[in-house]
Amino acid sequence: MSISFDKALGIHQQALNFRAQRAEVLANNIANADTPNYKARDLDFSKVLAEQSEKTKSGAGFALNMTNSRHIEAQGLDSGDESLLYRTPMQPSIDQNTVDAQLEQSNYAENSVNFQASFTLLNSKFKGLISALRGE
Repeated sequence: MSISFDKALGIHQQALNFRAQRAEVLANNIANADTPNYKARDLDFSKVLAEQSEKTKSGAGFALNMTNSRHIEAQGLDSGDESLLYRTPMQPSIDQNTVDAQLEQSNYAENSVNFQASFTLLNSKFKGLISALRGE
């Protein structure tokens, strides 16, 4: 009898991966706060996670879109551009940069807390599996 980690861990594994991906996007926005014509981007976490949850339930798995024949085939997260959205600026800037540093830092902090929550939930799942294997 084998253990299926996909079934045992649920959506927490994908949530942790998406939180890490969103942290990269938000950090990139913060790093380019002074770059002229830079357009802030963000990941719609709830939409992407809902799509991945549906794929998991239907058994379709995860798919990557290959835009070039020289790309290496991989399995894992769908990191296509359709999930990465442009942020609408709250006020116009002279240099056409749409990054609001305070908003980006706030979103980064919120994402960090959510990442920690996902990590804690995943850690508790592993602890539960370990105690089940030990027969405790």
